Amino acid sequence: MPLLHCIVHQIHKKPDGSPAVLIARDSELAPSQAMDNLLADLNDSYNAKPNKVWGFFQPESGAYPFSAWLADYLAGGRDFVAFSREAVEHLQKLMEESNLSTGGHVLFAHYQQGMTAYLAIALLHHSEGVAVTERLDVTPAKHLDLSSMHLAARINLSEWANNKTSKQYISFIKGKSGKKVSDYFREFIGCQEGVDAPSETRTLLKAFSDFVESEDLAEEDAREKTDALVDYASSQSRRGEPIALEELSELIDEERPRAFFDHIRNKDYGLAPEIPADKRTLNQFRRFTGRAEGLSISFEAHLLGSKVEFDEEGGTLTIRNVPAQLKEQLKRAAV
Repeated sequence: MPLLHCIVHQIHKKPDGSPAVLIARDSELAPSQAMDNLLADLNDSYNAKPNKVWGFFQPESGAYPFSAWLADYLAGGRDFVAFSREAVEHLQKLMEESNLSTGGHVLFAHYQQGMTAYLAIALLHHSEGVAVTERLDVTPAKHLDLSSMHLAARINLSEWANNKTSKQYISFIKGKSGKKVSDYFREFIGCQEGVDAPSETRTLLKAFSDFVESEDLAEEDAREKTDALVDYASSQSRRGEPIALEELSELIDEERPRAFFDHIRNKDYGLAPEIPADKRTLNQFRRFTGRAEGLSISFEAHLLGSKVEFDEEGGTLTIRNVPAQLKEQLKRAAV
């Protein structure tokens, strides 16, 4: 994960309406093992955040100047330090307008991962701890607390440059429980939400359930394909990468690598070729199975409460929208 450019500025600000004071660094951070470790830890922490949204830049304007500064930097019109300085001064102004904002260290990192270039921006805070010195003394120590990072964004620069219609080249940590704390940071980036990751993931899982039903697969085959989907999607989520539908289709059925992809296209689920993976939605997707006395039942967990209802007291299951093939069998048996 080559680090191309990196810099850290600091903004002192308390959430009480007081002025924001900027301490700007005037040179890039030199490459080092410590910087590589920081970038790796930052990515791991960011990828693990469940409350992210995906979007794209607002149209360039005086209210949203960040994308123009970034484009100018990438085109060689200004260097990385000048770009970060102008951006962090804009962030400082927005902080002063937000009574809820709290200062911290503002990290800008331009790096390459495989063939893809990214820009990560994060507001970081310290955590108090202790350390043991070479003389075996215990002393207070501060360290960056990446686990509590709640203001950060990552821009896929390659996709922004190469796919003008994309609505998901920016990912952004969303405030929890409807909090407005992160609104000023979203305005700083100039990001508008383009893709609802939980909704897209639910649509994908619905398409997969329909596919399994249409294929009339044996229970073991259905479980293997479910495991393949969840394993791949979860892996992409951990890496911060989107789910590529063609690649997923190949993993689900190696003998017919386009079967699931063609099912999605033919049924028109409205999914883009790549969609962000929502970890929380994936975690809810597992199968409930049971077999006893000639009865075999298997269904995905997300159907519970909608197509399948469980009466715990009576020990019964109510199934709605019985599969067409099963319904026909039952009709013939009833004659």
